[in-house]
Amino acid sequence: MNNSQQRGQGQGQGRGRQPGATGRSQVRRAELIAIGRKLFADTSYDALSMDDIAKQAGVAKGLIYYYFKSKRGYYLAIVEDSVAELVARAGADTELTGAERARRTIDGYLHYAEHHQAAYRTIVTGGVGSDAEVLAIRDAVREELVATIAEGAYGRRAVPPVARLALVGWLSGVEGTTLEWIGALAAQDVVGLPGRAGLAALLVRQLRATLTVIEEFVPECPAPPVLEETSGAAGDLGDQRPVTGSP
Repeated sequence: MNNSQQRGQGQGQGRGRQPGATGRSQVRRAELIAIGRKLFADTSYDALSMDDIAKQAGVAKGLIYYYFKSKRGYYLAIVEDSVAELVARAGADTELTGAERARRTIDGYLHYAEHHQAAYRTIVTGGVGSDAEVLAIRDAVREELVATIAEGAYGRRAVPPVARLALVGWLSGVEGTTLEWIGALAAQDVVGLPGRAGLAALLVRQLRATLTVIEEFVPECPAPPVLEETSGAAGDLGDQRPVTGSP
């Protein structure tokens, strides 16, 4: 675990929780976070005031301050809760083959980005004024995703520096591609735009190419043969249907 992960986890564990919080208060806090996730799903941080949030949530503004101290504290708690879902998706399905696990991880990543567009942009771009705490959350997510891909490909989360650089480069491309994709979805510029399955297939193929290049530079990290046997990828690349709802 790197320093960013430690910072992010430490902040997430302590932010907004009252000393000696009861089970009921924890449930109430979780309810407020769930409401906030819906409010911020497609609305930027600056577009909602605390009065707006309280009104739409149907609660007194003081209740939000009680649990989260400030609008920023509330927002960071929402972001952390949201990305926890993304990380959980990435770490799931450990019994699957490396190829299928990679496909599931990427599909889950795109599903999250599609249905939480404002939060995704915040995570990837650094959020509110490049907020250091949001950056720490983003770095922790990147670390987990790179480690998950490495574990699926090589059976271990830690890889040599060159292999790590290549995987980080691939993930940076995934982030840029995903931002472009959800931007097109939001603008309803969907002519010729692939659906989630088609985009996931494209990103998997790019990952396969990255793993092949890694093998050339780092022989102790051979490209897993199973990734070359993934069925249906070429067909998925032809999926031009934009995703408009949950699967």
